[in-house]
Amino acid sequence: MANRITSGKRDNEKKKQQKRQEKQKRKEERANSGTRSFDDMIAYVDENGMLHSTPPEKSKVEIDIDNIAISTPKQEEVEEQPLTGRVEYFNADKGYGFIKDSASVEKYFFHISAAPSNITVGNKVTFELERGARGMSAVQISII
Repeated sequence: MANRITSGKRDNEKKKQQKRQEKQKRKEERANSGTRSFDDMIAYVDENGMLHSTPPEKSKVEIDIDNIAISTPKQEEVEEQPLTGRVEYFNADKGYGFIKDSASVEKYFFHISAAPSNITVGNKVTFELERGARGMSAVQISII
């Protein structure tokens, strides 16, 4: 059988050809209409946040390398004064107790391993604080 072109096929081919021509015309019109190029659409921002159509002139600032700090500043040594308090509770069988700070109303846990062996309830003591598993604990306890 020979290729037969029916009137429906001819009409479809004409429509496709017409669409291609219209598309080409629109493309040429856009190219000739004077639309801005990508370079014309770029905006530059200066150090003050102002928009410009040209790139800002770069002003170089001289930096003295000796003034740049590369590490953290040294902390000044601060001597910690031991806290004072009174033994509020002590259980010799279990080996722990609580000291009430004289400067505040806080009570701190202590273990017998951080205290002198002759400590009893009511003793005035000096101590330091250390973060333990359950909060702050008194360590390095000495009787006054």
